[in-house]
Amino acid sequence: MGDVWIRTADNVLIRADRVAAISSSAGSGYETTGYQVQAELTGDRNYNLIRNRDRVGDADERTSHAGQMQDALLLALDSAARSQGDGFSMATTGDNSKVISYDDARERWLITEAYKLAGDFKPEFS
Repeated sequence: MGDVWIRTADNVLIRADRVAAISSSAGSGYETTGYQVQAELTGDRNYNLIRNRDRVGDADERTSHAGQMQDALLLALDSAARSQGDGFSMATTGDNSKVISYDDARERWLITEAYKLAGDFKPEFS
């Protein structure tokens, strides 16, 4: 049975069904570039999903963009969940786990089946 996972900016895989909150910020008042998006897990700590240091604009523009990245993540979570099973929860019925990751270069969330990411390192069954 597959699950939906999110790859963090620090290359940690977290289970999507454990995400309790998604937050974003444009940094502190003295910073003039960048933003971040974080996921808070139930009973755990926050994980950085996007750590962008290059986005220019005033704090309102960067906060708005970070909010759009949050919204896009929700769409990715919904799409991944629907492709796995009932579409109402992260409890999945599909065979292949999905990994949602952020592509910095294209500023997009990607949904990829885990077996495609594993490449030559797929497990062998004996």
